[in-house]
Amino acid sequence: MRTRTRSSRRAVVLMAVAALAAGALSGCSKDSEEPSDGATSASSSGGGGSDKGKTTLTMGLFGAFGYQEAGLYDEYMALNPNIVIKQTTIERNENYYPPLLTHLGTGSGLADIQGVEISNINEVTNTQADKLMDLGKAPGVEKDSFLPWKWGQATNAAGKTIGLGTDIGPQGICYRKDLFAKAGLPTDREAVGKLWAGDWQKYLEVGKRFQAKAPSGVSFVDAAGGVLNAILGGSPDRFYDKNGKIIYKTNPGVRAAWDTAAGFAEAKLSARLQQFTPSWDQGYANSKFATVACPPWMLGYIQDKAGAAGKGKWDVAATPKPSNWGGAFLTVPEAGKNKDEAAKLAAWLTAPEQQATLFTKRASFPSSQAAYALPAVGEAKHEYFDNAPIGQIFVKAAKDMPIQTLGPKDLIIQQNLSDVGMLQVDQKGTSSKDGWNAAVKAIDNALDQ
Repeated sequence: MRTRTRSSRRAVVLMAVAALAAGALSGCSKDSEEPSDGATSASSSGGGGSDKGKTTLTMGLFGAFGYQEAGLYDEYMALNPNIVIKQTTIERNENYYPPLLTHLGTGSGLADIQGVEISNINEVTNTQADKLMDLGKAPGVEKDSFLPWKWGQATNAAGKTIGLGTDIGPQGICYRKDLFAKAGLPTDREAVGKLWAGDWQKYLEVGKRFQAKAPSGVSFVDAAGGVLNAILGGSPDRFYDKNGKIIYKTNPGVRAAWDTAAGFAEAKLSARLQQFTPSWDQGYANSKFATVACPPWMLGYIQDKAGAAGKGKWDVAATPKPSNWGGAFLTVPEAGKNKDEAAKLAAWLTAPEQQATLFTKRASFPSSQAAYALPAVGEAKHEYFDNAPIGQIFVKAAKDMPIQTLGPKDLIIQQNLSDVGMLQVDQKGTSSKDGWNAAVKAIDNALDQ
Protein backbone atom coordinates (compact mmCIF):
# COMPACT_ATOMS: atom_id res chain seq x y z
CA MET A 1 0.00 0.00 0.00
CA ARG A 2 3.05 1.92 -0.07
CA THR A 3 1.45 0.94 2.18
CA ARG A 4 -1.13 3.01 0.32
CA THR A 5 -4.59 3.26 1.79
CA ARG A 6 -7.69 3.96 -0.24
CA SER A 7 -7.76 7.53 1.04
CA SER A 8 -4.22 8.29 -0.06
CA ARG A 9 -4.96 6.63 -3.38
CA ARG A 10 -7.81 9.05 -4.05
CA ALA A 11 -5.91 11.20 -6.52
CA VAL A 12 -4.66 8.06 -8.24
CA VAL A 13 -8.18 6.74 -8.64
CA LEU A 14 -9.43 10.03 -10.03
CA MET A 15 -6.70 10.06 -12.65
CA ALA A 16 -7.16 6.38 -13.34
CA VAL A 17 -10.82 6.90 -14.09
CA ALA A 18 -10.20 9.85 -16.35
CA ALA A 19 -7.45 8.08 -18.22
CA LEU A 20 -9.26 4.77 -18.52
CA ALA A 21 -12.13 6.58 -20.18
CA ALA A 22 -9.74 7.24 -23.03
CA GLY A 23 -8.37 3.70 -22.91
CA ALA A 24 -9.91 0.26 -22.90
CA LEU A 25 -12.42 0.70 -20.06
CA SER A 26 -15.33 2.93 -20.93
CA GLY A 27 -18.02 4.91 -19.16
CA CYS A 28 -15.85 6.32 -16.39
CA SER A 29 -17.08 9.18 -14.24
CA LYS A 30 -15.15 11.42 -11.90
CA ASP A 31 -15.50 11.85 -8.16
CA SER A 32 -16.88 15.14 -7.00
CA GLU A 33 -14.23 17.35 -5.45
CA GLU A 34 -14.05 17.18 -1.68
CA PRO A 35 -12.32 19.38 0.89
CA SER A 36 -9.12 17.82 2.22
CA ASP A 37 -9.76 15.45 5.12
CA GLY A 38 -13.36 16.59 5.18
CA ALA A 39 -16.63 14.74 5.17
CA THR A 40 -19.06 15.08 2.31
CA SER A 41 -22.61 13.89 2.09
CA ALA A 42 -24.48 12.76 -0.95
CA SER A 43 -27.81 11.11 -1.49
CA SER A 44 -29.74 9.51 -4.28
CA SER A 45 -33.52 9.47 -4.39
CA GLY A 46 -34.13 6.91 -7.09
CA GLY A 47 -35.87 9.15 -9.52
CA GLY A 48 -36.56 12.36 -7.65
CA GLY A 49 -39.79 11.30 -5.92
CA SER A 50 -40.69 11.79 -2.28
CA ASP A 51 -38.70 9.83 0.28
CA LYS A 52 -41.66 9.72 2.67
CA GLY A 53 -42.42 6.23 3.85
CA LYS A 54 -39.21 4.80 2.42
CA THR A 55 -36.36 3.13 4.30
CA THR A 56 -33.19 5.21 4.28
CA LEU A 57 -29.92 3.28 4.26
CA THR A 58 -26.79 5.23 5.17
CA MET A 59 -23.30 4.48 3.85
CA GLY A 60 -20.32 5.61 5.93
CA LEU A 61 -17.22 5.47 3.72
CA PHE A 62 -13.76 6.96 3.25
CA GLY A 63 -11.91 7.92 0.10
CA ALA A 64 -13.35 6.90 -3.26
CA PHE A 65 -15.38 3.69 -3.26
CA GLY A 66 -17.13 4.83 -6.45
CA TYR A 67 -20.57 3.32 -5.89
CA GLN A 68 -22.46 6.54 -6.40
CA GLU A 69 -20.31 7.67 -9.32
CA ALA A 70 -20.78 4.32 -11.06
CA GLY A 71 -24.56 4.63 -10.75
CA LEU A 72 -24.95 1.61 -8.49
CA TYR A 73 -27.01 3.38 -5.85
CA ASP A 74 -29.50 4.55 -8.45
CA GLU A 75 -29.65 1.07 -9.95
CA TYR A 76 -30.34 -0.52 -6.56
CA MET A 77 -33.06 1.99 -5.74
CA ALA A 78 -34.71 1.40 -9.10
CA LEU A 79 -34.81 -2.30 -8.22
CA ASN A 80 -35.99 -1.50 -4.68
CA PRO A 81 -38.31 1.53 -4.85
CA ASN A 82 -38.83 1.65 -1.08
CA ILE A 83 -35.11 2.20 -0.41
CA VAL A 84 -33.25 5.51 -0.31
CA ILE A 85 -29.45 5.48 -0.05
CA LYS A 86 -27.48 8.30 1.53
CA GLN A 87 -23.68 8.38 1.65
CA THR A 88 -21.24 10.24 3.88
CA THR A 89 -17.57 10.17 2.93
CA ILE A 90 -14.48 11.21 4.87
CA GLU A 91 -11.59 11.59 2.47
CA ARG A 92 -8.73 10.26 4.57
CA ASN A 93 -8.85 6.91 6.35
CA GLU A 94 -6.73 8.19 9.24
CA ASN A 95 -9.55 10.64 10.00
CA TYR A 96 -12.26 8.05 9.40
CA TYR A 97 -11.04 4.98 11.27
CA PRO A 98 -10.51 6.23 14.87
CA PRO A 99 -14.05 7.68 15.09
CA LEU A 100 -15.39 4.42 13.63
CA LEU A 101 -13.83 2.49 16.52
CA THR A 102 -15.32 4.98 18.97
CA HIS A 103 -18.79 4.66 17.44
CA LEU A 104 -18.56 0.87 17.47
CA GLY A 105 -17.61 1.03 21.14
CA THR A 106 -20.57 3.22 22.06
CA GLY A 107 -23.04 1.68 19.61
CA SER A 108 -24.08 5.10 18.39
CA GLY A 109 -23.31 7.43 15.50
CA LEU A 110 -22.92 4.56 13.04
CA ALA A 111 -24.06 4.34 9.44
CA ASP A 112 -26.05 1.30 8.32
CA ILE A 113 -23.01 0.21 6.30
CA GLN A 114 -19.44 1.13 7.24
CA GLY A 115 -16.39 0.68 5.04
CA VAL A 116 -13.17 -0.75 6.47
CA GLU A 117 -9.75 -0.47 4.82
CA ILE A 118 -7.61 -3.58 4.41
CA SER A 119 -4.95 -2.29 6.82
CA ASN A 120 -7.63 -2.11 9.54
CA ILE A 121 -9.65 -5.25 8.82
CA ASN A 122 -7.61 -7.52 11.08
CA GLU A 123 -8.11 -5.27 14.10
CA VAL A 124 -11.82 -4.87 13.40
CA THR A 125 -12.32 -8.59 12.81
CA ASN A 126 -10.55 -9.59 16.01
CA THR A 127 -11.71 -6.85 18.38
CA GLN A 128 -15.09 -5.66 17.08
CA ALA A 129 -16.75 -8.81 15.73
CA ASP A 130 -19.46 -8.73 18.39
CA LYS A 131 -20.49 -5.26 17.18
CA LEU A 132 -20.91 -6.34 13.55
CA MET A 133 -23.26 -8.66 11.67
CA ASP A 134 -22.12 -12.02 10.38
CA LEU A 135 -22.42 -11.26 6.69
CA GLY A 136 -21.42 -14.79 5.82
CA LYS A 137 -25.01 -15.69 6.74
CA ALA A 138 -26.67 -12.73 5.02
CA PRO A 139 -29.16 -13.36 2.19
CA GLY A 140 -27.56 -13.15 -1.23
CA VAL A 141 -24.00 -13.71 -0.01
CA GLU A 142 -22.13 -16.59 -1.64
CA LYS A 143 -18.79 -17.35 -0.02
CA ASP A 144 -17.49 -19.20 -3.05
CA SER A 145 -17.94 -16.17 -5.27
CA PHE A 146 -15.15 -14.39 -3.37
CA LEU A 147 -11.44 -15.12 -3.49
CA PRO A 148 -10.66 -17.40 -0.53
CA TRP A 149 -7.86 -15.19 0.75
CA LYS A 150 -10.07 -12.09 0.61
CA TRP A 151 -12.91 -13.83 2.42
CA GLY A 152 -10.50 -15.06 5.07
CA GLN A 153 -9.21 -11.57 5.84
CA ALA A 154 -12.57 -10.58 7.36
CA THR A 155 -13.33 -13.91 9.07
CA ASN A 156 -12.34 -14.50 12.68
CA ALA A 157 -11.23 -17.70 14.39
CA ALA A 158 -14.82 -18.52 15.30
CA GLY A 159 -15.81 -18.43 11.64
CA LYS A 160 -17.73 -15.16 11.74
CA THR A 161 -17.36 -13.06 8.59
CA ILE A 162 -17.82 -9.41 9.48
CA GLY A 163 -16.96 -7.83 6.11
CA LEU A 164 -17.63 -8.42 2.43
CA GLY A 165 -14.70 -7.70 0.13
CA THR A 166 -14.94 -4.83 -2.33
CA ASP A 167 -11.83 -4.32 -4.46
CA ILE A 168 -8.31 -5.74 -4.43
CA GLY A 169 -5.04 -4.64 -6.03
CA PRO A 170 -3.30 -7.56 -7.77
CA GLN A 171 -0.05 -6.27 -9.21
CA GLY A 172 1.81 -6.48 -12.47
CA ILE A 173 5.08 -4.92 -13.60
CA CYS A 174 4.47 -1.98 -15.91
CA TYR A 175 7.49 -1.52 -18.16
CA ARG A 176 8.73 0.61 -21.03
CA LYS A 177 9.17 -1.57 -24.10
CA ASP A 178 11.22 1.02 -25.98
CA LEU A 179 13.69 1.37 -23.12
CA PHE A 180 13.97 -2.40 -22.77
CA ALA A 181 14.78 -2.64 -26.49
CA LYS A 182 17.51 -0.01 -26.18
CA ALA A 183 19.03 -1.99 -23.31
CA GLY A 184 18.99 -5.20 -25.35
CA LEU A 185 16.22 -6.91 -23.36
CA PRO A 186 13.12 -8.68 -24.70
CA THR A 187 10.03 -6.54 -25.14
CA ASP A 188 7.24 -9.12 -25.52
CA ARG A 189 5.24 -9.16 -22.28
CA GLU A 190 5.37 -12.94 -21.86
CA ALA A 191 9.11 -13.03 -22.52
CA VAL A 192 9.63 -10.16 -20.09
CA GLY A 193 7.66 -11.94 -17.38
CA LYS A 194 9.80 -15.04 -17.85
CA LEU A 195 12.94 -13.00 -17.18
CA TRP A 196 12.11 -12.75 -13.49
CA ALA A 197 9.44 -15.41 -13.02
CA GLY A 198 9.32 -16.90 -9.54
CA ASP A 199 11.93 -14.80 -7.78
CA TRP A 200 12.22 -11.08 -6.97
CA GLN A 201 15.99 -11.54 -6.91
CA LYS A 202 15.77 -12.28 -10.64
CA TYR A 203 14.06 -8.89 -11.04
CA LEU A 204 17.15 -7.36 -9.43
CA GLU A 205 19.48 -9.26 -11.77
CA VAL A 206 17.46 -8.16 -14.83
CA GLY A 207 17.80 -4.62 -13.51
CA LYS A 208 21.57 -4.94 -13.53
CA ARG A 209 21.46 -6.18 -17.12
CA PHE A 210 19.22 -3.27 -18.07
CA GLN A 211 21.34 -0.66 -16.29
CA ALA A 212 24.52 -1.80 -18.02
CA LYS A 213 23.11 -0.69 -21.39
CA ALA A 214 20.37 1.72 -20.32
CA PRO A 215 19.90 5.06 -22.07
CA SER A 216 21.51 7.93 -20.23
CA GLY A 217 19.50 9.19 -17.26
CA VAL A 218 17.17 6.18 -17.14
CA SER A 219 16.94 3.89 -14.10
CA PHE A 220 15.46 0.42 -13.97
CA VAL A 221 12.92 1.10 -11.18
CA ASP A 222 11.25 4.18 -9.78
CA ALA A 223 12.04 3.58 -6.13
CA ALA A 224 13.53 0.94 -3.86
CA GLY A 225 10.61 1.49 -1.50
CA GLY A 226 8.20 0.55 -4.26
CA VAL A 227 10.06 -2.72 -4.77
CA LEU A 228 9.98 -3.42 -1.03
CA ASN A 229 6.23 -2.95 -0.85
CA ALA A 230 5.65 -5.07 -3.94
CA ILE A 231 7.59 -7.97 -2.42
CA LEU A 232 5.89 -7.63 0.96
CA GLY A 233 2.52 -7.44 -0.79
CA GLY A 234 2.89 -11.08 -1.74
CA SER A 235 4.48 -12.45 1.43
CA PRO A 236 2.24 -14.93 3.32
CA ASP A 237 3.82 -14.00 6.66
CA ARG A 238 5.10 -10.49 7.17
CA PHE A 239 4.77 -8.50 10.36
CA TYR A 240 2.63 -10.71 12.61
CA ASP A 241 2.38 -14.43 13.24
CA LYS A 242 -0.95 -16.24 13.35
CA ASN A 243 -1.14 -15.66 17.12
CA GLY A 244 -0.98 -11.90 16.70
CA LYS A 245 2.64 -11.49 17.82
CA ILE A 246 4.78 -8.91 16.01
CA ILE A 247 7.57 -10.81 14.26
CA TYR A 248 8.84 -8.54 11.49
CA LYS A 249 12.20 -7.92 13.21
CA THR A 250 13.08 -11.61 13.18
CA ASN A 251 11.06 -12.77 10.17
CA PRO A 252 13.54 -13.98 7.52
CA GLY A 253 11.00 -13.24 4.79
CA VAL A 254 10.83 -9.57 5.73
CA ARG A 255 14.61 -9.30 5.96
CA ALA A 256 14.99 -11.01 2.58
CA ALA A 257 12.51 -8.53 1.08
CA TRP A 258 14.43 -5.67 2.69
CA ASP A 259 17.79 -6.91 1.41
CA THR A 260 16.49 -7.40 -2.13
CA ALA A 261 14.91 -3.95 -2.24
CA ALA A 262 18.01 -2.33 -0.76
CA GLY A 263 19.97 -4.06 -3.51
CA PHE A 264 18.24 -1.87 -6.08
CA ALA A 265 19.47 1.23 -4.29
CA GLU A 266 22.97 -0.13 -3.72
CA ALA A 267 23.34 -1.17 -7.37
CA LYS A 268 22.07 2.26 -8.46
CA LEU A 269 19.11 0.78 -10.30
CA SER A 270 16.63 3.18 -8.68
CA ALA A 271 15.58 6.64 -9.82
CA ARG A 272 15.44 7.42 -6.07
CA LEU A 273 11.94 8.86 -6.25
CA GLN A 274 9.25 8.74 -3.60
CA GLN A 275 5.96 7.48 -4.94
CA PHE A 276 3.01 9.85 -5.19
CA THR A 277 5.13 12.99 -5.14
CA PRO A 278 5.53 15.60 -7.91
CA SER A 279 9.01 14.30 -8.78
CA TRP A 280 7.60 10.79 -9.23
CA ASP A 281 4.92 12.17 -11.53
CA GLN A 282 7.56 13.99 -13.55
CA GLY A 283 9.56 10.78 -13.74
CA TYR A 284 6.84 9.25 -15.90
CA ALA A 285 6.74 12.24 -18.23
CA ASN A 286 10.52 12.45 -18.51
CA SER A 287 11.19 8.70 -18.90
CA LYS A 288 13.29 8.50 -15.75
CA PHE A 289 12.59 4.82 -15.06
CA ALA A 290 11.68 1.72 -17.02
CA THR A 291 9.62 -0.38 -14.59
CA VAL A 292 7.19 0.05 -11.72
CA ALA A 293 5.02 -2.41 -9.80
CA CYS A 294 1.45 -1.53 -10.71
CA PRO A 295 -2.02 -2.67 -9.59
CA PRO A 296 -4.98 -2.06 -11.97
CA TRP A 297 -5.92 1.24 -10.38
CA MET A 298 -2.46 2.64 -11.20
CA LEU A 299 -2.69 2.12 -14.96
CA GLY A 300 -4.76 5.22 -15.52
CA TYR A 301 -2.38 7.20 -13.34
CA ILE A 302 0.56 6.14 -15.48
CA GLN A 303 -1.39 7.01 -18.61
CA ASP A 304 -2.16 10.44 -17.24
CA LYS A 305 1.39 11.21 -16.13
CA ALA A 306 3.23 9.69 -19.09
CA GLY A 307 0.84 11.33 -21.52
CA ALA A 308 0.27 10.73 -25.21
CA ALA A 309 3.98 10.27 -25.81
CA GLY A 310 3.94 7.09 -23.72
CA LYS A 311 1.08 5.36 -25.54
CA GLY A 312 2.19 1.99 -26.87
CA LYS A 313 5.56 2.30 -25.16
CA TRP A 314 4.27 1.06 -21.81
CA ASP A 315 3.19 -2.56 -21.38
CA VAL A 316 2.28 -4.88 -18.49
CA ALA A 317 3.98 -8.16 -17.50
CA ALA A 318 3.49 -10.49 -14.56
CA THR A 319 5.31 -9.84 -11.29
CA PRO A 320 7.96 -12.35 -10.15
CA LYS A 321 5.47 -13.56 -7.54
CA PRO A 322 1.80 -12.61 -7.00
CA SER A 323 1.38 -9.45 -4.96
CA ASN A 324 -1.53 -7.30 -3.77
CA TRP A 325 -1.74 -3.55 -3.11
CA GLY A 326 -4.98 -2.26 -1.66
CA GLY A 327 -8.57 -3.26 -0.99
CA ALA A 328 -11.48 -2.68 1.38
CA PHE A 329 -14.59 -4.23 2.94
CA LEU A 330 -18.20 -3.38 3.74
CA THR A 331 -19.49 -4.11 7.25
CA VAL A 332 -22.94 -3.82 8.87
CA PRO A 333 -23.05 -2.70 12.53
CA GLU A 334 -25.38 -4.62 14.82
CA ALA A 335 -26.54 -1.29 16.28
CA GLY A 336 -27.96 -0.18 12.95
CA LYS A 337 -31.69 0.52 12.68
CA ASN A 338 -31.98 -1.17 9.29
CA LYS A 339 -29.37 -3.89 9.49
CA ASP A 340 -31.29 -6.54 7.54
CA GLU A 341 -31.85 -4.20 4.61
CA ALA A 342 -28.27 -2.95 4.95
CA ALA A 343 -26.97 -6.51 4.71
CA LYS A 344 -28.95 -7.00 1.50
CA LEU A 345 -27.44 -3.82 0.05
CA ALA A 346 -23.90 -4.81 1.07
CA ALA A 347 -24.40 -8.22 -0.55
CA TRP A 348 -25.68 -6.62 -3.77
CA LEU A 349 -22.89 -4.04 -3.98
CA THR A 350 -20.24 -6.75 -3.64
CA ALA A 351 -21.91 -9.25 -5.99
CA PRO A 352 -19.96 -10.20 -9.15
CA GLU A 353 -22.00 -8.09 -11.55
CA GLN A 354 -21.65 -4.94 -9.49
CA GLN A 355 -17.93 -5.51 -8.94
CA ALA A 356 -17.53 -5.87 -12.72
CA THR A 357 -19.33 -2.56 -13.19
CA LEU A 358 -16.96 -0.89 -10.73
CA PHE A 359 -13.98 -2.26 -12.62
CA THR A 360 -15.33 -0.97 -15.92
CA LYS A 361 -16.27 2.45 -14.60
CA ARG A 362 -13.94 3.02 -11.65
CA ALA A 363 -10.85 0.80 -12.24
CA SER A 364 -11.56 -1.11 -9.00
CA PHE A 365 -10.47 -4.72 -9.52
CA PRO A 366 -13.01 -7.25 -8.17
CA SER A 367 -12.43 -9.39 -5.11
CA SER A 368 -15.22 -11.57 -6.47
CA GLN A 369 -13.62 -14.41 -8.38
CA ALA A 370 -16.99 -15.09 -9.99
CA ALA A 371 -16.65 -11.72 -11.75
CA TYR A 372 -13.56 -12.94 -13.58
CA ALA A 373 -15.70 -15.05 -15.91
CA LEU A 374 -17.53 -11.94 -17.05
CA PRO A 375 -16.15 -10.47 -20.31
CA ALA A 376 -15.91 -6.98 -18.79
CA VAL A 377 -13.24 -8.30 -16.44
CA GLY A 378 -11.67 -11.44 -17.86
CA GLU A 379 -11.39 -10.13 -21.41
CA ALA A 380 -10.39 -6.56 -20.55
CA LYS A 381 -7.54 -5.01 -22.50
CA HIS A 382 -5.87 -1.63 -22.17
CA GLU A 383 -5.24 0.27 -25.37
CA TYR A 384 -2.63 2.62 -23.89
CA PHE A 385 -0.50 -0.34 -22.74
CA ASP A 386 -0.31 -1.81 -26.26
CA ASN A 387 -3.63 -3.60 -25.73
CA ALA A 388 -2.23 -5.57 -22.82
CA PRO A 389 -4.73 -8.26 -21.69
CA ILE A 390 -5.01 -6.73 -18.24
CA GLY A 391 -7.99 -8.91 -17.35
CA GLN A 392 -5.96 -12.10 -17.84
CA ILE A 393 -2.85 -10.71 -16.16
CA PHE A 394 -4.55 -9.41 -13.04
CA VAL A 395 -6.99 -12.31 -12.72
CA LYS A 396 -4.08 -14.75 -12.60
CA ALA A 397 -2.27 -12.62 -10.04
CA ALA A 398 -5.41 -12.44 -7.90
CA LYS A 399 -6.05 -16.17 -8.00
CA ASP A 400 -2.42 -17.02 -7.22
CA MET A 401 -2.14 -14.71 -4.21
CA PRO A 402 -1.31 -16.60 -1.01
CA ILE A 403 -3.42 -16.19 2.10
CA GLN A 404 -1.64 -13.43 3.98
CA THR A 405 -1.41 -13.11 7.75
CA LEU A 406 -2.58 -9.62 8.66
CA GLY A 407 -2.04 -7.69 11.88
CA PRO A 408 -3.65 -4.65 13.52
CA LYS A 409 -0.71 -2.29 12.89
CA ASP A 410 0.44 -3.49 9.45
CA LEU A 411 0.06 0.00 8.03
CA ILE A 412 2.35 1.60 10.60
CA ILE A 413 5.02 -1.06 10.19
CA GLN A 414 5.06 -1.06 6.41
CA GLN A 415 4.97 2.72 6.01
CA ASN A 416 7.93 3.15 8.31
CA LEU A 417 9.91 0.40 6.63
CA SER A 418 9.35 2.07 3.27
CA ASP A 419 9.05 5.79 3.99
CA VAL A 420 11.61 6.03 6.78
CA GLY A 421 14.12 3.23 6.43
CA MET A 422 14.23 2.36 2.74
CA LEU A 423 13.82 5.98 1.70
CA GLN A 424 17.05 6.81 3.55
CA VAL A 425 18.87 3.97 1.82
CA ASP A 426 17.53 5.03 -1.56
CA GLN A 427 17.85 8.81 -1.40
CA LYS A 428 20.59 9.45 1.15
CA GLY A 429 22.88 6.50 0.56
CA THR A 430 22.39 5.26 4.12
CA SER A 431 23.64 1.72 4.60
CA SER A 432 21.07 -1.04 4.51
CA LYS A 433 21.78 -1.84 8.18
CA ASP A 434 21.39 1.76 9.33
CA GLY A 435 18.25 2.20 7.26
CA TRP A 436 16.74 -0.89 8.86
CA ASN A 437 17.62 0.34 12.33
CA ALA A 438 16.05 3.74 11.60
CA ALA A 439 12.84 2.05 10.47
CA VAL A 440 12.73 -0.20 13.54
CA LYS A 441 13.23 2.78 15.84
CA ALA A 442 10.42 4.69 14.13
CA ILE A 443 8.11 1.67 14.37
CA ASP A 444 8.92 1.11 18.04
CA ASN A 445 8.15 4.75 18.77
CA ALA A 446 4.89 4.58 16.82
CA LEU A 447 3.82 1.42 18.65
CA ASP A 448 5.11 2.64 22.04
CA GLN A 449 7.50 -0.30 22.37
